[in-house]
Amino acid sequence: MPSRSILSAHPANFRARLLKDLFVAFAIPSAVLYALLLVNNIRLGLFAPPVYFLFFLGWATSKGAYSTYRQRKLAEQLGSKPIPCVVGKWPGNLDILLKMIGAFKTSYILDVYLQLFEEHQCTTLNLRILWGDNIITMDREHINFVLSTGFKNFWRGRAQKERMETLLGEGIFNRDDDIWKMHRSTARPFFARDRFYDFEIFETYSTKVLSHLSNSVDKNEPCEAQDLYSRFALDAASEFLFGVNLDTLSASLPTPGSTFMGPKGSATRDTWGAFVRAFDEAQINIMKRARIGYLWPLLEMFKDRNQKHAEVIAEWLDPLVRKALEDNKMMDTMTSPLGDKTFLQHLVDSTQDPVLIRDQLLSMLLASRDTTACVLTYITYFMAIHPEIAQKMRAEVLNLCGSHASPTIDQIRQLQYLRAVINETLRLFPPVPLNVRESRDAPCLLPPADHSYQYSEHQSQARESPSFMPANTTVTWFPLLTQRNKALWGDDADEFKPERWLNPETQTKCNAHMGMFLPFSHGPRICIGKNYAYNEMTFFLVRLLQRFDRFELALECQPEGSLPPKVWKERSGRQKVEKIWPAAALTLFVKGGLWVRFHKATSEP
Repeated sequence: MPSRSILSAHPANFRARLLKDLFVAFAIPSAVLYALLLVNNIRLGLFAPPVYFLFFLGWATSKGAYSTYRQRKLAEQLGSKPIPCVVGKWPGNLDILLKMIGAFKTSYILDVYLQLFEEHQCTTLNLRILWGDNIITMDREHINFVLSTGFKNFWRGRAQKERMETLLGEGIFNRDDDIWKMHRSTARPFFARDRFYDFEIFETYSTKVLSHLSNSVDKNEPCEAQDLYSRFALDAASEFLFGVNLDTLSASLPTPGSTFMGPKGSATRDTWGAFVRAFDEAQINIMKRARIGYLWPLLEMFKDRNQKHAEVIAEWLDPLVRKALEDNKMMDTMTSPLGDKTFLQHLVDSTQDPVLIRDQLLSMLLASRDTTACVLTYITYFMAIHPEIAQKMRAEVLNLCGSHASPTIDQIRQLQYLRAVINETLRLFPPVPLNVRESRDAPCLLPPADHSYQYSEHQSQARESPSFMPANTTVTWFPLLTQRNKALWGDDADEFKPERWLNPETQTKCNAHMGMFLPFSHGPRICIGKNYAYNEMTFFLVRLLQRFDRFELALECQPEGSLPPKVWKERSGRQKVEKIWPAAALTLFVKGGLWVRFHKATSEP
């Protein structure tokens, strides 16, 4: 277990932290073995390497076994049960780790973890990789405890901060305690209710997107929807946040049939393409670090793979921050009403630290772009494979909003079926499909596991007791798996059925069990831009459905390697019928992008 001094080290010092940990791990057993050999006057000669290796292995195994024993005794004293452990065939569950890393390359989104839950017939597991505790859960009660009722027992922690430091630094998603509270209190007034309704921005960039789509239709060509939605979300967010349009919608678009696959979707080679590639490559590398686990710094001992990506991003954002700081010096913006300021101006009023401002801006850009782009992409996917749902959506839009006018906030509130489609998409494809916390310096007790889960029938005794959560231990939870669990959502949980959200019982159930549906998280760290995202997505969909009535997948344009592998059909769930490849970095995306043919509406539905 890492010491408190190591835990308190700055997350940018990940190399020094790992080297110190490894030195302690190897120095002590080496000294013990050397002393034993010296006392007994034993010389190993050529046998020294294997003897030392076996001794280290035995030492680590014994240390892990002792740690497990101590946890069991402490759990008994606290009236709790240990979390079930995965037991591999190799020491330290190394075979489990290697199997998971290999499976990630071709598996369906989070299916690697789902198979573990199914195999062990439970919803919370301890992977015990390299003799260290590593908790994974899809249990709604445990998720609710981590996010809300037991919030004080968890934090972002060292491991996650190390992985994300180069990209997000001092931003709100990479900090805890006082810095996080400062970010939260600074951002909350700006995201007050009356800031959400700046529909002029939505109209401006929706119009640009629709123009691109119309041009594609006129050329009888498909369009890469995920890329276009990402540009829409980023341009709208950049103007909303700092009053400057990054104008990505004016840059070159992917070309059907000839565009290569980028880190998260289709790629372009212009200046905008360099920015988004850095943005996405950094996220992909963070996910790779998480999958490798504790030892990932060994692969970046001489080169931080995210450093070059961070530099590209800084080239875009730093000039905006410098200008805002200069403008702030020349004029008194503190007396200006908050409604007249951009988020950047609001930040500059709060701090003069350019790094802090840039990191917070980047965090907000990431959340604004990826959430909206992800949901709009998957809604378009569902409209293409379920044309009857697209027809219902369009009929509601035309009935309430007409065929040409921009929607008002009152009209958006009345679009119940459209909201149901958004919620159902968020259920099946939440923008953040998994997330991580770390327990603090003291162990805590997770509440009894959810009684309704399909994988816990034989654990009736364990369900009556809380589960022991070790100190300084990562816990990863999976909203995507929880929100597809048949025990919670019914036998049709894997199916896209917006109608379930028109049933009042669904919302009542979600409100009663907060860990059941949480695409925007909940508790103290709930997404403060939730309403903004709902309004932006709804507004765009209204304008889209006023102009287009049919959507058709253009799978022949998908880049090579971006279509689902045949092996998916051998598993259960959505992967048997999926026509695209859902994948995740920090957020969800469609591998290779989503190529779609849009069809202009010619008549009323």
